[in-house]
Amino acid sequence: MASATAVTTVGAVVGVASGADQGSSEPVEAAGTTTLLADIPAGQQVQQASLTEQVQAQSDAADATARQTAEQDARVQAAKDAAAKKKAADEAAAKEKLRKQEEAASRGGGDSRASFPVQASYTIAQVKAMAQQIVGADQFSCFSNIVTRESGWNYTATNPSSGAYGLVQSNPGSKMASVASDWRTNPATQIKWGLNYMNSRYGSPCGAWQFWQSHNYY
Repeated sequence: MASATAVTTVGAVVGVASGADQGSSEPVEAAGTTTLLADIPAGQQVQQASLTEQVQAQSDAADATARQTAEQDARVQAAKDAAAKKKAADEAAAKEKLRKQEEAASRGGGDSRASFPVQASYTIAQVKAMAQQIVGADQFSCFSNIVTRESGWNYTATNPSSGAYGLVQSNPGSKMASVASDWRTNPATQIKWGLNYMNSRYGSPCGAWQFWQSHNYY
């Protein structure tokens, strides 16, 4: 009975369809022309989901790369800014050091521009008198301490091993030519060069003497 009923039902459906074809010239619209997600095979759904994930992953990767590039650019710029600030600070420090050195020389009360009559030879007393006038009273004792230990106030003293020359043992002695060409025979030239050296390197003769006491050279 179940099979007969099923056949009857199918026949009825077929008959209806046949009757519709015979009784009407209108085209019959195919059922189910709209495709729903549920109608897409499971394999295609998985494939579409995978493509979506790939696109999202690529987008995320692009965003991450952009962030990394921006961060790197920011670090590079920060390094450049820091270098520029350091350079400016170093230049300012150098100018301030020079200003202090000039003040120190000025406080000494001496005059490195002072000139003295050229003589064939000079006594130690004469050389010390020159130094007192050039260096100044408050720095003279420190200057004297160094010269006493370096040359014993002998303006022609020569170190046989290093070649250092003169009161302040300039090494080489020719450096003192920056003051005057008579550096070999004129104590005043040597004193002026020595004062300039101590001021530029240590801030003052007393600064140079402090260093000398710890190192036995300056």
